[in-house]
Amino acid sequence: MYCSTCGDERLFEQPPCPDGHGADCPERVCTECGAALLVGLPAGSAGTAAPSTGASAAPASAVSAAPAGTSSDLSATGRVAYQRAVA
Repeated sequence: MYCSTCGDERLFEQPPCPDGHGADCPERVCTECGAALLVGLPAGSAGTAAPSTGASAAPASAVSAAPAGTSSDLSATGRVAYQRAVA
């Protein structure tokens, strides 16, 4: 497999899995540098994340006040952007 830390093809091995995945553990370790790599999802983990709706989590009225010394602006994406004045 390719190791991005080494920058070349390297041998990877499966370390002992403390999470209880056993042979299905997705973690591999580069035998040259020790960099970790996930190679897949363990059985039963697919589809467990909540789908994203693309909407803002909180309406603009629920956004807290800007930190001291900053001003806030609600962008078109529904996210609050903070700007700090620099002298």
